[in-house]
Amino acid sequence: MFDWLKRIQAGASSAEEVVQYFEQMLEDGRHVFDLAANTLLGGTDPEAVKHDIWDTDKRINRNERRIRRRIVTHLATHGGAGATAHLVLMSLVKDAERIGDYGKNIFDLALLGRGVPEEAQADLLELRGKLSRMLAKARNIYASEDEGAARDFVANAELFSKHCDERSEAMVLREDGDGRSAAGALAYRYFKRVNAHAMNIITSVLVPVDRLDYWDEDEAGREGPPPSAK
Repeated sequence: MFDWLKRIQAGASSAEEVVQYFEQMLEDGRHVFDLAANTLLGGTDPEAVKHDIWDTDKRINRNERRIRRRIVTHLATHGGAGATAHLVLMSLVKDAERIGDYGKNIFDLALLGRGVPEEAQADLLELRGKLSRMLAKARNIYASEDEGAARDFVANAELFSKHCDERSEAMVLREDGDGRSAAGALAYRYFKRVNAHAMNIITSVLVPVDRLDYWDEDEAGREGPPPSAK
């Protein structure tokens, strides 16, 4: 468990509860993504999974509210003690919530029934499996605070985002009359955003709170993942 997370709660049981809620959010975000991507790319019947997706998203939002309530309660009781830790946690919780939201965006894309261009299908299927595995790995890295694994994750996530950008731009420039290119471009964009929010969570292992969400912009031109801030 993160040392800063231990410090935001007066009782160990409360801290453990927050960890459980957050890890459930990560697991549920992956579940929504898997169902949505399989519907878009694998032919899963939308009617067969839509209630599961909506119910899981509601659980993500419910756990986000639970964590926020505990933060507010702690601040009301203990004042500004551990304020930095609270900022970190609020940022990470929002990233976890957004993974589920972009999963729903992918599902909405599947509901259009257009599909993606044939030349993008195999690539997106490969990215689907890769991103699902990355989301599972993100939860493990978060729990273990493994800086080496976090650096590897960030490096791979950067490559993933670059690939999505390149393929999305290619889809935008491709002309067709059936909307598949637009669907392909959006699919790459949504995959990239899921990846980006997972990367934000993992950078909390490596960087101080002021660089969460922004270290890649601040370090433009830098090669490799960010240096450790520990």
